[in-house]
Amino acid sequence: MTATAPAAKTNLIEGAVVRREARAGAKLLDKAFALAFKGLVYAQIWEDPVADMEALALDADSRILTIASGGCNALSYLTANPASVTVVDLNTAHVALNKLKHVAIRELTTYAELRRFIAEADHPGNVAIYRERLAPHLDETTRRYWEGRDLVGRRRIRAFTRGIYKQGLLGGFIGAAHMIARLYRLDPAEILGAESVEEQRRLFDERFAPVFERRLVRWLTNHPASLFGLGIPPAQYDALGGEQRMADVLRARLEKLACGFPVNDNYFAWQAFSRGYGRTCEAPLPPYLQRGNIQAVRDRLERVQVEHANFTETVRASDHGAFDRFILLDAQDWMSDTQLTDLWHEMTRVAAPGARVLFRTAAEPSLLPGRVPDAILDCWDYREDESRRATEADRSSIYGGVHLYVRKG
Repeated sequence: MTATAPAAKTNLIEGAVVRREARAGAKLLDKAFALAFKGLVYAQIWEDPVADMEALALDADSRILTIASGGCNALSYLTANPASVTVVDLNTAHVALNKLKHVAIRELTTYAELRRFIAEADHPGNVAIYRERLAPHLDETTRRYWEGRDLVGRRRIRAFTRGIYKQGLLGGFIGAAHMIARLYRLDPAEILGAESVEEQRRLFDERFAPVFERRLVRWLTNHPASLFGLGIPPAQYDALGGEQRMADVLRARLEKLACGFPVNDNYFAWQAFSRGYGRTCEAPLPPYLQRGNIQAVRDRLERVQVEHANFTETVRASDHGAFDRFILLDAQDWMSDTQLTDLWHEMTRVAAPGARVLFRTAAEPSLLPGRVPDAILDCWDYREDESRRATEADRSSIYGGVHLYVRKG
């Protein structure tokens, strides 16, 4: 897809985030988030692709439409051998990151090189690899992004020499959380040395949980802007908190991340507690980066198409049956009732019987009832049991609910 002018790119994000019906103060917060969201937010996507693939029942006929984010899941879906994966995002940085990862997978044919560039992503030689092996294969827009400069004047590609997973809004948020932890003499990486889930639980209860009762933490988390680094806009902040203190909500989510799954099988825990993937051969990685999956991902890479585009507009421009798997991440938490209705009207038009829609919400329940007309929702079957299983299986532990809807026949 051709590049969009900078002003148009900003308008795409503002159109998705800024609540037109909100008060002036709330609109100002929305615009601040839209400005922050223009740059890199997620170097790694924070939705569990293993839970997704189970809920989506992917097969060789699946035609997927998904939001890009950090790009890990679109690539991981290739391990299920779908027919096609169309990836869209409003964020220019995410589109550029997706395209760079794709070229790296195609051109770096030894696992050690690929792991060094994408998984470790902090080696001083990565700039030379980019310049000599990857840049010649990038489109002009993507190359211009990575060779352009960030806000402090550094070329963006040098993020792969400093640790790409420490960059972006989320990387900065995690870094700030580590700084606060150190104020209270806590090393977040302690949890990664646990030898059992029971030990993880003990460490969390004794070392991590008390931090959320500190006055500074309660004060910081009581402001919507404090969670911009998690990619949570003000509208989603309200849904995430509900009637609870935000510090208590975040404590519960971190508790699941720290104690809900063995840390030796949860790369999300490694990202949260060590700011990167583990370095040993046994360390957990996303499916697309696992040695045994790389060749299949590389062979199927041509099935993936990446576009700088709005999800709803992509569906609107599609014919009936063009897609049968829709993955919305948490984007609906940003949407007004009008935007939700428009989106589901278009998905209902395009989806054939049996098509599946998967999305996440900050709060636990599905946000659709009462906001999307019954005439549209009646065309879909909400799979409550499968949704609950997907929520329980999601190792990222960030979201309150994972939800699955299936088009009725």
